Amino acid sequence: MKKRAWIVFFDESGVSRLPQVRRTYAPRGRTPMLRHRLNWKRAGMAAALGYHATDPGRGPRLCFHLKPGSYNTTSLIEALEQVKTCYAGEPVVLVWDGLSAHWSRRMRAWAADQDWLTLERLPAYAPELNPVELLRSSIKTRELANLADVADAEATERSIHRICSNEQLPWSFLTHTGLIIHPQQPQN
Repeated sequence: MKKRAWIVFFDESGVSRLPQVRRTYAPRGRTPMLRHRLNWKRAGMAAALGYHATDPGRGPRLCFHLKPGSYNTTSLIEALEQVKTCYAGEPVVLVWDGLSAHWSRRMRAWAADQDWLTLERLPAYAPELNPVELLRSSIKTRELANLADVADAEATERSIHRICSNEQLPWSFLTHTGLIIHPQQPQN
C-alpha cells in the first residue's frame, strides 16, 4: 500500500426511474397520490467513499456520480477521473467488486497509467463489506423514496449534503461492515 493513502470504497448501481414507494402519513381521508410517467428507463449511480489510511482526523470523503443509463468501462473511467479530482491526486487504494467492466483490458490499461491509483478487489459475493452499499441504501430509502423520478438530481444533492453534514454517518457505514482501517494501539 502506498504511504498515506486514502482507502476508497467504490460501487455503482443501476436504478429504475420508477418511484420507490414507501409508507407515508397523510390527513385522514386524503390518500397521497404519486403520479409519474410509466417508463422503464434506468439511471446509473456511482459513489466513492474514502477514509484516510493513517489520519482519521481528516474525515471521510464522498464523491458521487449520477448519469442516465448504465455504467460501462468508458463511463467508469469518467467517474474515476472525478474521484481523482475529489482526492486532489493524493494516493488512493480503490476497493471495488468484481464487475467485468472493473477488470476489463481497457480499465486495467487505464489504471496502469494512473500513478495515484491502486486497485483492490472485494471478495466475491460480499456486498456487506462495502460501506457504499449502506450509503446507497440510506439515500434510496430516505430522499429518493416516494419521488416520481428517482434520478432527481436535487433530491440526490440533498441526500449527499445530509450524509456529508453528519460527521458520524460515513463512519457508521464503515463500522457496520466490520472492517477496521485504524486499528487501536495496544495499551502499555
